[in-house]
Amino acid sequence: MEGYLVAVLVVLVAAAALKNVLFSTVSHVDLETEIDPERDSSLAKEAPTVVREFTPRQLSNYNGFDLEKIYMAVKGSVYDVSKGRQFYGPSGPYSNFAGHDASRGLALNSFELEHVRRWDEPIDDLADLSELERKSLDNWEGMFKGKYPCVGTLVPDPDFAPQPPAAAAADI
Repeated sequence: MEGYLVAVLVVLVAAAALKNVLFSTVSHVDLETEIDPERDSSLAKEAPTVVREFTPRQLSNYNGFDLEKIYMAVKGSVYDVSKGRQFYGPSGPYSNFAGHDASRGLALNSFELEHVRRWDEPIDDLADLSELERKSLDNWEGMFKGKYPCVGTLVPDPDFAPQPPAAAAADI
């Protein structure tokens, strides 16, 4: 009886091993690709970054939801912060900045939505920042320049540009 149980056990283990060999869909795991699927490990150099202009509306698509890439602007420069997905991606602590100009929030060291302009608002000129807030923003900008690739610049959307005071008064 004991020999019978051992034989059944050996057959089950052999069948499981054979199943894994015959029906496995993974023949080779490239650890680098598993960690960063966008990186082609066969290339020695990374693909060059294309620098372009983004309006706030275009930038808003790079929020980790609509498009997988995550971009944010700081002082007019747009950075690809996708490798910091755990911070800037959906449910990350700084996710409010994804797809937006984060300059005011960073200057104020605030991650609240009230300090982030919507895509249908003019670009924040930051004119009312104090010297201390400007210094804080400069420090943040230095961190982004050193850590993330710059992929473009933030430019005004002509559809949402502020109207001159005279034209605004004529509309009333």
